[in-house]
Amino acid sequence: MIKTEQKSNRLINEKSPYLLQHAHNPVDWYPWGNEAFDMAKRVDKPIFLSIGYSTCHWCHVMERESFESEEVAKILNEHFVSIKVDREERPDIDQIYMNVCQSLTGSGGWPLTIMMTPDQKPFFAGTYFPKQAQYGRPGITEILENVASLWKNERQHLLEVGDKLVSHMQSEASTAPGQLPADILDKAYHIFAQNYDATYGGFGTAPKFPTPHNLMFLLRYWHKTGEAKALSMVEETLDAMHRGGIYDHIGFGFSRYSTDKKWLVPHFEKMLYDNALLALAFTETYQITGNPRFGRVAKEIFTYILRDMTSPEGGFYSAEDADSEGVEGKFYVWRPEEVISLLGQVDGELYCQYYDITSTGNFEGESIPNLIGQDPFKFSQDLEITLGDLVEGLEACRKTLFEERAKRIHPYKDDKILTAWNGLMIAALARGAQVFQSKRYLEAASNAMGFIFDRLQRNDGRLLARYREYEAAYPAYLDDYAFVIWGLLELYQATFEPRHLQNAVYLTDDMIDLFYDDKQGGFYFYGKDSEQLISRPKDIYDGAIPSGNSVATVNLFKLARLTGNSRYEELANQQLQVFADELARYPAGYSFFMMGAYLQQEPPMEIVIAGTKEDPSLQQMINTLRQNFLPNASVLVRYDDEFANKWSPLLPLLKDKTPVNGKAAAYVCQNLACQAPLTEPEALQKMIGK
Repeated sequence: MIKTEQKSNRLINEKSPYLLQHAHNPVDWYPWGNEAFDMAKRVDKPIFLSIGYSTCHWCHVMERESFESEEVAKILNEHFVSIKVDREERPDIDQIYMNVCQSLTGSGGWPLTIMMTPDQKPFFAGTYFPKQAQYGRPGITEILENVASLWKNERQHLLEVGDKLVSHMQSEASTAPGQLPADILDKAYHIFAQNYDATYGGFGTAPKFPTPHNLMFLLRYWHKTGEAKALSMVEETLDAMHRGGIYDHIGFGFSRYSTDKKWLVPHFEKMLYDNALLALAFTETYQITGNPRFGRVAKEIFTYILRDMTSPEGGFYSAEDADSEGVEGKFYVWRPEEVISLLGQVDGELYCQYYDITSTGNFEGESIPNLIGQDPFKFSQDLEITLGDLVEGLEACRKTLFEERAKRIHPYKDDKILTAWNGLMIAALARGAQVFQSKRYLEAASNAMGFIFDRLQRNDGRLLARYREYEAAYPAYLDDYAFVIWGLLELYQATFEPRHLQNAVYLTDDMIDLFYDDKQGGFYFYGKDSEQLISRPKDIYDGAIPSGNSVATVNLFKLARLTGNSRYEELANQQLQVFADELARYPAGYSFFMMGAYLQQEPPMEIVIAGTKEDPSLQQMINTLRQNFLPNASVLVRYDDEFANKWSPLLPLLKDKTPVNGKAAAYVCQNLACQAPLTEPEALQKMIGK
């Protein structure tokens, strides 16, 4: 039998894993670009725009049902010009048309389905549609035929809808400066407290998302006010998430979100950004509480990232799919007989009992390992063994199960490397390197930052957004710049090498030039040198990940205090004024911005440690600081006169700070007053602990 070559469409020439997944559809897909728009104008057809990403479960469903269907392809090819977009490569396009979907339907998500004119003006929006009407949704075939008819017979109405939507989007981009209420942090806290689920942790009802930056804000609110409930909400939420099935107890790392209020059944895809931000939240909570469990989970997340999500070149991959072998969660679930056959009767039954692996199952007849309601102290007492012996035995079992699970067909890995998400993971690893004194984490963070500057920066210094298979593409967006600058600031705190701050200053100045709105303030999502779309939004909502505007605000405050550059502080204050009205309406929706407001309100702490690299007390003082949660502190290190002379133009705080009587000294300025230098780590701890 002669094997016929599989037909492909234009997407076969793309690098995006998501676009390549659709390269053999019978739909005559185009990538986003002039070829598609010119064709639509030439043949006088509307555009069918489909936006998704490679690890999106419902994107896979819609592809199987509709885009692999000859029937649907026939309608699309006859009446539309069809465009596929990877939202992770082109978040600028996704953001604009997701706003359209939310405006028209009140909700959004992926796959995002848009129909629009050849000049990119949308007139229809939705998310997943089945092939034929079901789930209370109309079928895509019916929708396409109706729109084709309207385009032919009532086109003027569609054009008017498109014009109105574009006009609305462009007007939304304008902002009027205001003043943040003095009690904005209290308002944000009370909203979180009101929405807190005291039974299961987290906020609101199902589905539940981790949203770690909400927890990071609450830690800062606790630091400022001493409000015990702010800290307990964080501890209980992190504990509940770790106990749940949203955490991979066999291989580590968190899934995207929980479909239920107990954190039991996840949407099984794992995203780089969730794990970066969660690692930060666990690390900061460990700093505050000293609870080793929080530190262990942070380290386990890093284990997962360094083992499974790091490229040979040092960058971090984007995501792992929810599905394997076409079935959601198949890679992650277990049956008791499987576990017992691997671990033996005694250990197998014990492991199943501890991790809720039962014959009835908790997910479609099989079991997601979880610790919901489990009390390890009571469990060990019932077995008449020590807690240490229980933990040691369970860990040996886990390793056996992990090795066996590795033989299963793995979920698909999206191996593209995104600058923004790498910035988040660099920040997390660099913080982990500080708190856990880990050279391995520091090396991974440094390698990834080197990868960005080697592979994702043009010769003219402009950052790019995506790398895959030796190709870097797309001018970087605001998020890319803001998150990489965050990573550089954390790398400086981990190494005290001023070159990281030098790079942060360079990228910050570039970011201001490319994205800042000189007339109304705030940063646009895409640069002045990028493709200009139907609108140029300013994103400020801190959703699944913080917005570029909020992270830029926090960065500007930190950079101003490290470098003494008042321009950065002025811009940070302007950020809070420009978006004040929107932030004040629902401050809990802007939790990372609230961290900027925290830095604005909280008197800064400036600490310079002066001493030689050989002096052990210098490192003791640094370690003392790293054991404490100091979110309003700027820490710098001065090694010798030559070092200070070289770097004092960038870091003026280094000037005149010298060891005292040959001993390393800490110079602390807080509450707008500077104290006498300290030469003992214990005295430093006492001062910063006040």
